[in-house]
Parts: sequence; structure tokens; C-alpha cells
Amino acid sequence: MSKNIIFASVIASIIFTTVLSTNISFAESNSQTEITPINNSIGLEKTTLQMQISENNKLPWGFVEGKIANHVAGHPVIIQIFDNDEIIPGNSVGAVHFAQTVVNEDGSYEYKFRVLDSNNGKITKIFDGNYTVKIFKVVYLQSNLDVI
Repeated sequence: MSKNIIFASVIASIIFTTVLSTNISFAESNSQTEITPINNSIGLEKTTLQMQISENNKLPWGFVEGKIANHVAGHPVIIQIFDNDEIIPGNSVGAVHFAQTVVNEDGSYEYKFRVLDSNNGKITKIFDGNYTVKIFKVVYLQSNLDVI
């Protein structure tokens, strides 16, 4: 029995190491969030974070997902992706991708986007390197407010 436990532990360690070593892209947990009031009850919440797409990436899709604790129904999430190598202060040159996605009843959202494109066997990198991602959400200013 102890041989089975050791074998299972070794296999689990190999799988865990493989998963960690194939980290293709990620967004840092270091994010900045600010809220700008729209009126007395709702505001625009902007979260800014950094995303890195590895040059060794082999996966065709990336995604932005989250859950809004106090979302306002009927307002989509707006996502803006900027190439850090192309950003010029006061200019929109770094803009690479803009999108919007619906917010589910539970406040969750997800947006998928192409990272790689394959056409007749030729792979084109759509995203490669470091990016700034800005996510805009409409929220209640006081978490105890809800849709009636």
C-alpha cells in the first residue's frame, strides 16, 4: 500500500510541475481599481492590470474573466487591451483590442480572444509580449443596493 501512495505522490508531483511549467500567459494579481461616480447610486469601476503572453505560447485563445460583487444589471463589461511597447502618453497608439461582454445574473463575466491565428499551417501571433488591460464595470456605489 505504501508503494501505491509513493507512486501516486510522484505522479501528482509530475503533473503539478508540468502544469506550472506550461504557464503560457497570465495577468498579475497586482491590480489597481478606482471608481468614478456616475450619479448618487452607481459608478464606473476601472481595474487596470498587466498581462504577459509568452513568446513560447502555443494556445490559440486568451480570456478575461471575473465576478462583480455589486454589478448593475443591463450594463456590459468593457475590456481594453494596450500593447505596452506601443503606448505613448496622451495618445491612443498602444490600443490593440477593445471589446464588451455581458454580465451574467450572478455578476460573472468572461471574454475570450484570439492569441494565435493559424491559416493554411502558417501561425500568426496576434498577442505577444506585455500588455496593460483595463476593465470597466458599472457598479452600485453602496453594496447594499440592489435591483428591485
